Amino acid sequence: MSNTSEKPKKGFLYLVEKGGNALPHPAILFGLLALTVLVISMIASLLGWSGIHPATGVEETANNMLSRAGIRDILQNMVTNYTSFAPLGVVMVALLGIGVAEQSGLIRAAVNSMLVKTPKRLITFMVVFVGIISSIGSDMGYVLVIPLAGVIFHSLGRNPLVGMAAAFAGVSAGFSANIIVTPLDPMLAGITTEAARIFDPYYPEVSALANYFFLIAATVVLSIVGVFVTTKWVEPRMGKYTGDTPQEEITKPTDLERKALGRAGYVLLAWLGLIVVGMIFPLGDGFLRGFNPATGETFESPDGLLRSPVLRGIITILFLMAATAGAVFGYTTGKYKAPGDVIGSMNESFKTLAAYLVLVFFCAQFVAWFRDSNLGILLAIGGADALRSVGLTAAIPLILVFTIFTAILNIFIGSASAKWALLAPVYIPIFMSMGFTPEFAQAVYHAGDNATNIITPLLPYFALIIVYYQRYDKSAGIGTIMGNMIPYSITFFIAWVGLLIGFYLLGLPLGPGVSYYFEMTAAGAGM
Repeated sequence: MSNTSEKPKKGFLYLVEKGGNALPHPAILFGLLALTVLVISMIASLLGWSGIHPATGVEETANNMLSRAGIRDILQNMVTNYTSFAPLGVVMVALLGIGVAEQSGLIRAAVNSMLVKTPKRLITFMVVFVGIISSIGSDMGYVLVIPLAGVIFHSLGRNPLVGMAAAFAGVSAGFSANIIVTPLDPMLAGITTEAARIFDPYYPEVSALANYFFLIAATVVLSIVGVFVTTKWVEPRMGKYTGDTPQEEITKPTDLERKALGRAGYVLLAWLGLIVVGMIFPLGDGFLRGFNPATGETFESPDGLLRSPVLRGIITILFLMAATAGAVFGYTTGKYKAPGDVIGSMNESFKTLAAYLVLVFFCAQFVAWFRDSNLGILLAIGGADALRSVGLTAAIPLILVFTIFTAILNIFIGSASAKWALLAPVYIPIFMSMGFTPEFAQAVYHAGDNATNIITPLLPYFALIIVYYQRYDKSAGIGTIMGNMIPYSITFFIAWVGLLIGFYLLGLPLGPGVSYYFEMTAAGAGM
């Protein structure tokens, strides 16, 4: 299955894909990249590369991973680098539940039911939109929405790789956007508050809703842009799928399947009811609300909801809901006769993880050694120092310079909160000194922090996307994904930045009561 799409063999994207796929197997490539990090860390250490961390004031230096101490750490930590690699546990736990739902036939029946009722012209929009709003469940979109999009597109006779590309763009390049507040919002707001008080010790606490209106608008705009890129650019380029992976047939659910879907639906409603009771109602003292471990007291809303174990443990919730609903569906249709059949479904789902487990081992070492060498932090510090020396006074140049820098840095440091903790002490004082609010600076960060997620192998889930692609195209590699995702990356970045500039020029509030302009009062309080 060397060629599963009728794609044009010319143009820049073809060269990117061909060049990328000419690279070694992804596992070998990550291994070579990891070894390269070791060599660069030694050179950087010998050259004395260092920088002052803007958040802590501590001097950061390049850590020679080939020194005696570095080699000792490599040998001692190789296993834990692998087992503690964040996406590994997320994927494995989620797949246990999804495996039951898939093997029982629940997902197929639910997808068929949805496709029968949903106009085909809206499918692409739904895939991108659901991908974007999946960030409420943290990383759930990577393990559920993306592979499901491939199934949906394949069921409609469309290229499944295109469906997964559209979903990947929504999940990752639109990660910050949403129509509701996500756990990331209060996290970034807290960092913004601390950074603002570097410049103005009396600056009020930044709300988790500081960029809410902007992010709602981004959800709509990015969904529309995602549809346009998919239908006008990516799908025509990818062409018709010609692989031999069986196509899911779109059929109306049988009477028995409708009965089973109904029962599975009741199970999901029961879980949702339990969550609502535990998070909102005082019954049981809000046992599913977040609480302060220092005092044992439950946080008041909205912090009690945003810090709840439900949002922080969304993958566990996904596992429980998918496994129980799938089991009920399977028992109703006769697919499952005994509890051992449910466990057998979990076993079957894990067979698909073999390639991913191998790939993740090398990917985990690369990410861990890149982190431990301090190369990522030093790159960020050097770039921030360069930005600090640039004299900017107008909002639009600030937006352009800082979003471009953030997008480039995002290729090397994926965590949004960790990156903001590093950049906020630089960004925010610069913005405030030029008369702009910290909330505006945070919106600029949002605009630059997403679009390049989908074109960097440093994204922790990049290896998983390769495995998804290889379900339909055994020859798919890094180049395949890069070739598909570059159009999304460019257009999503333009959409993010263009939307923010539009908000600023029109004077639209970024969030409730949020202003673009900052003034220091005589008492030192920010206005």
